[in-house]
Amino acid sequence: MPKTSSKTYDYPQDLRGAETDLQRTRAEYQALCAELPWSVDPAPGWESDKQIQSDYKVSMPDSPGYTDKQKQHEDELRDRLVELSTAVTVHPYWATLAAEDVVDARMTLKKSVREALA
Repeated sequence: MPKTSSKTYDYPQDLRGAETDLQRTRAEYQALCAELPWSVDPAPGWESDKQIQSDYKVSMPDSPGYTDKQKQHEDELRDRLVELSTAVTVHPYWATLAAEDVVDARMTLKKSVREALA
């Protein structure tokens, strides 16, 4: 069972907002990626050889590739994820904490935002 923090933290609103945006953007990015073809560029399907000690084979259908709109949306979301991840990671708030509290504070922030979004 994961350890539950007994400490409380007073997160600045901009940090909490950045974490909220980060989690929302990550969810949107994951949903988009789940819908995209397996290859960015058009590619023929394929099937792997049978695995040595099983009959398992991996296969992929033909991929039409991403549309220009899909490429643009994926690029925008990925760039936004980098921007938000950086904003959260380098936020000055972390420097106000004792070194031994930073990981706990980060995990507590992630969990509290995740629960608020649920």
